[in-house]
Amino acid sequence: MAEIKVPFYGHQRQYLSIKEEIDSKMQEVIMSGQYVQGPMLKQFEAELAEYAGIEYAIGVGNGTDALWLTFMALGLGPGDELITNANTFFATAEAMWIAGCTAVLVDCDENTRCIDPQAIRKAITKRTKAIVPVHLYGQCAPMDEIRKIADEFGLFVIEDNAQAIDAAGDTFKIGELSDAVCTSFIIQKNLGTFGDSGALWTKHKYINDKVRKLRNHGSSQRDHHSYGFNSRLDDLHAGILSAKLKHITKWSDMRIAIAKKYDEGLKDVKGIVLPYARPGYRHVYHLYEIETVDAADRDKLLKHLVDSGIDAKTHYSIAVHQQEGFPWGKDARLVGPLTNAEKNAASCISLPMFPEMTDEEVQLTIDAVRAWKK
Repeated sequence: MAEIKVPFYGHQRQYLSIKEEIDSKMQEVIMSGQYVQGPMLKQFEAELAEYAGIEYAIGVGNGTDALWLTFMALGLGPGDELITNANTFFATAEAMWIAGCTAVLVDCDENTRCIDPQAIRKAITKRTKAIVPVHLYGQCAPMDEIRKIADEFGLFVIEDNAQAIDAAGDTFKIGELSDAVCTSFIIQKNLGTFGDSGALWTKHKYINDKVRKLRNHGSSQRDHHSYGFNSRLDDLHAGILSAKLKHITKWSDMRIAIAKKYDEGLKDVKGIVLPYARPGYRHVYHLYEIETVDAADRDKLLKHLVDSGIDAKTHYSIAVHQQEGFPWGKDARLVGPLTNAEKNAASCISLPMFPEMTDEEVQLTIDAVRAWKK
């Protein structure tokens, strides 16, 4: 295996860049003696709500839990259909199954790779209860169009925002046009902690109140319980996230600047397609995802990059409905064709992307891509 010249992640670099802030928060939590549902969690939830410009934010165990707890808080369950795109991480559909719902998978837009509103419209039946758009790779789905469809048919909208914190549309903010927003804070995300955690934010008090009970064994008062679960964002992770949250816009800007360098350096390379940023949208490049024109070239290019010391990867290289464990039957429904989603999965490659990348690392990656097939 070739020596890695360009890593895919920069977790240690990011920690070192704000080490004193993170260490201070962790010490504050440790010395408080309150590590679960303590004051640091409450502080971070308040900070996250203020950042999102939304009334309520609730920390939970991970992004998957954020989704299915939201579905349950909305009363969604067996017999209810939820629409999402087929080219996403498996957890988006998995959360629907955990809640007892039917996942309805539709195609994505051929340019943005986010869910196609026209595909949503074609998938709606009398059993449809919600739309779950995924803000893929760091770019918002077209929420204004999705909101219009939801209003027309009386549907909930729950945003899967695990990949696009700090993104925005041209006329909307994330959370402005939905019932709830769910996100993950696993370390790989643009805002990540040193392990698993997640959150959701919402403008609806009833969702806030229900999720807070569900995440804590059905309890909102000590020793009083009803049906619930154990899905809590602990205070140590909340402290780390609190330290990082104030830097997220700066880090997003750094990602955007790196993406522009990639765009310029790779714009004339034959055989690949570069990411499409919808005009007017703030694309924060959780992933810088290229595609090979010929899907058969994907693995060849990926091997070339890895052999060149570039730690490139694939993300969601098997569409949800093409997974071996996909539950065919009453738990899922496909509304096809799913041409764009399947092409995206079969031809995608993620180039290294993190705010602390050096100019040299960006150029090494560009040079390696350009050297392909020469």
